Amino acid sequence: MGNLLLWPAPPLEWTGHADAVQGVCYSPNGTRVVTGSNDNTVQIWDSESGAVVGEPLTGHNGGVNSVAYSPDGRHIISGSYDHTVRIWGAENGAAVGKPLEGHTDWVRSVSYSPDGQHIISGSSDGTIRIWDAETGTAVGKPLKGHTNSVWSVAYSPDSRYIISGSSDRTVRIWDANTGVAIGKPFKGHTDWVLSVAYSPDGRYIISGSEDRTIRTWGAGTGATVRDPCEGHTQPVLSVAYSPNGRHIISGSSDCTIRIWDAGTSATAGKLLKGHTHWVLSVAYSPDGRHIISASSDRTIRIWDAETGDPVGKRPEGHTSWVRSVACSPNGRRIISGSSDRTIRIWDDETGSAVCKPFEGHAHWVLSVAYSPNGRRIISGSEDRTIRTWDADTGATVGGPLEGHTQSVLSVAYSPDGRHIISGSSDRTIRIWDAETGAAVGSPLKGHASWVHSVAYSPDGRHIISGSSDCTIRIWDAHAGADAVVRGPLEGHAGWVWSVAYSPNGLHIISGSSDRTIRIWDAGSGTAVVNPLKGHTGWVRSVAYSPDGRYIISGSSDRTIRIWDAKTGDAVGKPLEGHANSVQSVVFTRNGKRIISGSDDRTIRSWDAENCTAACKPLKQHSHRDQVIAPSSDGQHIVSGSYDNTTRVWDAFPQLSTRPSPCTPMLAGFCAKPDMDGWVRDKEGGLLYWVPHDSRTGLHSPALLTIPIASRNRSVSLDFDDAAFGTSWTQIYKANLFSVSS
Repeated sequence: MGNLLLWPAPPLEWTGHADAVQGVCYSPNGTRVVTGSNDNTVQIWDSESGAVVGEPLTGHNGGVNSVAYSPDGRHIISGSYDHTVRIWGAENGAAVGKPLEGHTDWVRSVSYSPDGQHIISGSSDGTIRIWDAETGTAVGKPLKGHTNSVWSVAYSPDSRYIISGSSDRTVRIWDANTGVAIGKPFKGHTDWVLSVAYSPDGRYIISGSEDRTIRTWGAGTGATVRDPCEGHTQPVLSVAYSPNGRHIISGSSDCTIRIWDAGTSATAGKLLKGHTHWVLSVAYSPDGRHIISASSDRTIRIWDAETGDPVGKRPEGHTSWVRSVACSPNGRRIISGSSDRTIRIWDDETGSAVCKPFEGHAHWVLSVAYSPNGRRIISGSEDRTIRTWDADTGATVGGPLEGHTQSVLSVAYSPDGRHIISGSSDRTIRIWDAETGAAVGSPLKGHASWVHSVAYSPDGRHIISGSSDCTIRIWDAHAGADAVVRGPLEGHAGWVWSVAYSPNGLHIISGSSDRTIRIWDAGSGTAVVNPLKGHTGWVRSVAYSPDGRYIISGSSDRTIRIWDAKTGDAVGKPLEGHANSVQSVVFTRNGKRIISGSDDRTIRSWDAENCTAACKPLKQHSHRDQVIAPSSDGQHIVSGSYDNTTRVWDAFPQLSTRPSPCTPMLAGFCAKPDMDGWVRDKEGGLLYWVPHDSRTGLHSPALLTIPIASRNRSVSLDFDDAAFGTSWTQIYKANLFSVSS
């Protein structure tokens, strides 16, 4: 893994999974933690540091719902949406034998018998299966009796009994040797039973339900022995006993964990808050000192079981998304702009804050840039203004630059530092005098939609802009209102997300949501070669190599591609490894490496000559990477992310011995259903409504996942061809969304 300078300090959460973390379990000796995720992987972690141990365990073809360690700690089991159970070596992560096959629907829950001889699995096919832990063969016939999906299974401490919870609202006990149901189903819950567990002494059973309660049952009688534990405001998704049996913990889709007195059903201690989405799995450490929780916010958290306090350090710095970062000309400073409305300066070597945050913007800071001499900083904001700051003191220099009527999406200095350009969602580009802040001439008009990207030519004579009107325009940087030199450059069939000049200024490249890259002659505005095709998703970022010989592109198809800048031919195979959309790509200053940032929250370094990963992914961001850039000397990489952090990385990690820190805290937001079923964004805007009977199991990955009537299928919306706008009903076209189940 890449070596990280602490930006900010080691935080509270473990991150690394690219989707909801659905299962979590401690190893018997407490030194390791295993997690299963909807990203189809199983991951092992060091329980003390939160560091990832080895590569993800891959093999499942669907999300991993449940994980467990064998009693001797030598093996791990996992149950998946792909209908199988897999066994893994806990030390080497290698698959042990073939997948355990037999279930005809999702495997919701897996568990080892305490004597280590058997494995059980519960499935949406309504059955429980018993497997020989040594051979992986099925033992007897499936246990049938539930009339709907089996969500949770567990063994009694003496391995003689099995319990199961189902969406038929009941809990059942089975003879582990014969597979025969014992007694009648336990009835009392008014909705699905999602989690069950035995007390350490085997006398009691607890169950968590969609009815928002936890019930305690006599294991021998099936009768409720005390009042339900009530307090959660949403379904209870996971329950567990403390090792001494005195307490119960529960995780809920209300995003909280609660601790209960097992003897009285009363709450014990404070409410554990921190996750930003559903708490899908909870467990105690073997010594009972800690509680671990896994969430659909893609993170794992550790809590002090006695105090309820989070275990770890709180992050310092921005309190919301980092939207833009830039490096000073001398490479010694990094600036970052954030949705928390501030700009911060960081020391490139230590990662420490150099001064207090720059405050003044009334809304999100969307773009930041250094002046060529490093003495000034400019920022563009959602508040429609550009501000200039003294890079040493943080004091504002003059008043805000006002004129845009909508958000300022992009800002840049001219190569000589005398002018500033800005692109806005008001469809215009403006030029400003960098010294006085006065507007230079009239706004540059021509684009019919948002201007996403602006840049000066290397000689400062021209400006290029890319827009969601699907065009690129070239402007004379000194000609005022009649500044259009060429254009619009037309050819793309989708939004132009990214534009860049070649180092010699002779060519322009553009990346688009039409999934292509185009190369244009900067002098004539004509296409130089046919569109560069190969990506199967939006092209979100393009860049030239320092010598101008190659082009790189990053796409929502999760790959990076290298192209010959002269012929447009693909060079080598796509660089694969990211688990989600690639948002940003850049060459290092020496051209030997490619750096990529992705929605999977990792940064990867690739050998540009061999088209191979140069090191393990840098996984410290807890949300997608939005901006990355190398330092002037090529020794470091800076990244900005929606996890609210700016980070500095060693560009040559294999040469460093700096220890890896703990992973960072997620403080961004996930869209989630409220109690009324509406899914809202951060500002409270309505996204869509989820019927009551479809809310269980709903997560919020990068693409919204919306359950339909069947509880066993979901619909994903692919936004690659989506149309957006303030008047969407007028621009809507049928079949814009492709649907996959």
